[in-house]
Amino acid sequence: MSIFRKKQIKGDKIVIDERLRHIAFIMDGNGRWATRRAMPRELGHRAGAKVFKDLSIYCGDIGIKTVTVYAFSTENWKRPQKEIDAIMTLLEEYLFEALDTMKERDAQIHFLGDRSPFSDKFKALMERTEKESAENGRVLNIALNYGGRDEIVRAANLSFIEKGGNITEDDIDRHLYTAHCPPPDLIVRTGGELRLSNFLMWQSAYSELYFTDKYWPDMRTSDVDDAIRDFYRRKRRFGGV
Repeated sequence: MSIFRKKQIKGDKIVIDERLRHIAFIMDGNGRWATRRAMPRELGHRAGAKVFKDLSIYCGDIGIKTVTVYAFSTENWKRPQKEIDAIMTLLEEYLFEALDTMKERDAQIHFLGDRSPFSDKFKALMERTEKESAENGRVLNIALNYGGRDEIVRAANLSFIEKGGNITEDDIDRHLYTAHCPPPDLIVRTGGELRLSNFLMWQSAYSELYFTDKYWPDMRTSDVDDAIRDFYRRKRRFGGV
């Protein structure tokens, strides 16, 4: 993996090719963004939700076929209940909006993670969103109650049930939540932290990593452009020379 702390890089118009099929975002810093402004943390998540919508649309518009966002981890249940409720409300609002717009945006939505803790109503909404968007072209993955190590354990158990032993990498790949798409070529993390935080642990083996000190609500399309330009300046060897 490459690890790179963000620099401001300006250049020509972004042109996407097959080297960048999948970009993933660790949307960090919503709460800290709000706290620095003497605002409730929930308002930071609302500001972040708008940025998520804007940037996911932008990535599709410039030709990136798959976008994944880390919306809620298995560890996020440790947060105050008021904050959790605010996040879930925002997600529900987004899904109702997506039902009206995803065909126009040619986006199919997939949820990555364990759905069992959610209410029957919310699970039904997730299933409806996936079903009604299945024929669209672009892919938007929303990692929700997601943990990378949990995903690997789940995939290994499913592979063992299927085969009874001698599990291969292909078996694991086939049982990952992301089996429908390629692994991320580029992972962008905001908020100044230099770690993956249990995000796409298997899939990120050869992902390029890009970090920025900006909090997620401050991200703009120009920041995405900077990350992409940096990606194209790297040489990906995948273990070769």
